[in-house]
Amino acid sequence: MNQILSLIKPKLRESVAAVLPITLIVLALSIILVPIETGTIMMFMVGAVLLVFGMGMFQLGAETAMEPMGQGIGIEMSKAGRTVIAVIVTLILGVIITIAEPDLQVLANQVPAVPNMTLILTVAVGVGVFLAMAVLRIVFKIDLSILLMVLYAGLMVLAFVVPRDFIAVAFDSGGVTTGPITVPFIMAMGVGLSAIRGDKDAANDSFGLVALSSVGPILAVAVLGCFFRPEDAVVSETVVNEVITMRDVFHCFAVQIPHYAKEVFISIIPVIGVYFVFQLVFRRFHRRQKVRMLVGFTYTYVGLVLFLCGVNVGFAPVGALLGNEMAGTGANWLLVPIGALIGYFIVKAEPAIQVLNHQVQNVTNGAISAKSMNSALSIGVSISVGLAMLRIVLQIPILYILIPGYVIALVMSRLVPKIFVGIAFDSGGVASGPMTSTFLLPICIGTCQTMGGNVMTDAFGVVALVALTPLIAIQIMGLRYRYKLHLIEKRKAVIASMLTDGDEIIEIEEY
Repeated sequence: MNQILSLIKPKLRESVAAVLPITLIVLALSIILVPIETGTIMMFMVGAVLLVFGMGMFQLGAETAMEPMGQGIGIEMSKAGRTVIAVIVTLILGVIITIAEPDLQVLANQVPAVPNMTLILTVAVGVGVFLAMAVLRIVFKIDLSILLMVLYAGLMVLAFVVPRDFIAVAFDSGGVTTGPITVPFIMAMGVGLSAIRGDKDAANDSFGLVALSSVGPILAVAVLGCFFRPEDAVVSETVVNEVITMRDVFHCFAVQIPHYAKEVFISIIPVIGVYFVFQLVFRRFHRRQKVRMLVGFTYTYVGLVLFLCGVNVGFAPVGALLGNEMAGTGANWLLVPIGALIGYFIVKAEPAIQVLNHQVQNVTNGAISAKSMNSALSIGVSISVGLAMLRIVLQIPILYILIPGYVIALVMSRLVPKIFVGIAFDSGGVASGPMTSTFLLPICIGTCQTMGGNVMTDAFGVVALVALTPLIAIQIMGLRYRYKLHLIEKRKAVIASMLTDGDEIIEIEEY
């Protein structure tokens, strides 16, 4: 018991630090700007507590189960030496794990013009195909920057063919697929695939799998949009539970926990099935590791149940209310700075973000710290949400932001060290997780509905923007990193020159 507490305490401290700021911001808004009923605020507070425990347990589970399994599969596929087998296995894994992703269910429910299973399978195939492409990139050492430039150029051309109401949904789908189930597994698999190579570019190529996995769904859903017309789509409104007593509050969560327990169970069973098949074939893990990983899967399961219940029952209704009420105040200009403030802190509460940041720190041996990653991502997402609010107020078409944004990001990818390209494009997919789809999206939908805008074109797209700005923010960090290296090399050259001159003087004196 003491060992479990010692393991989970640091994770809980990280979770509190991540969730507390956004909780305080919402409480401050409810007092100063948007009066919210006490019962609803209590729902929000209980949701925040569930988020803290859910994030803590999820991170512990990802470290002890998802990451070792992903790395193990990556290493064994590399050892096999058969590229065809690696590609087929990766494609199947990509499809299975994407179908299991809870965020995808949320998006599918928001787009009723397309049958849920049709959208889910389309996205899953897109992830599978492009995850297989990511493996080929690592095997054949293809430059990630060039590959991304070609793919995004194709995306932008296709965007002008897709129905206008489907563009935002297509780009949003690229963000929601890389959520808490897929990210730890895919990132760890990339580390495993590249580690076996042992060359100087191995660390650089360990990143980029999430980036390519995010492109696949956008292309797949954009093509799907040519066959469906979402004009008649009705976006489901977030229901705010009426609560009076604390018993009512706890009853709301108690009723919903079995639903999320079932949803997460269905999501995680395919992943556990992959683990058992992998272990049966390769027998990679010994008895103690197997027990540790099964315990890790339990942590992951319980953590996701608590997290999703807290977000959907406690946070989503408050998000919708904030959107409605802020837009109703008439001070529309306030939406942009408030959105930016919420965005700055909310990214810290994404469960997969901490997994990404720690993995970056480990792979780079501390050269890129988790703290600097957090800062860059917070600034990026802050700008994203501010832009999302500005879009709703001014009804700006999303392509007016996405096209220049991706052009800047892709040009920068030719200027920064290679490792930053993979990290940046991975971070874009990771940042747009369940907090975005279940808290930020309801805020945008509520705001858009109150202002009489088109939800499909104006509110949708916030996930796409959250996935975009970290690409630029992380690469700016890469430019700073390159500049610092340049200064260090310059100083070394000066010192070396001075030492050489000194040696010559000594030699002359001795002569």
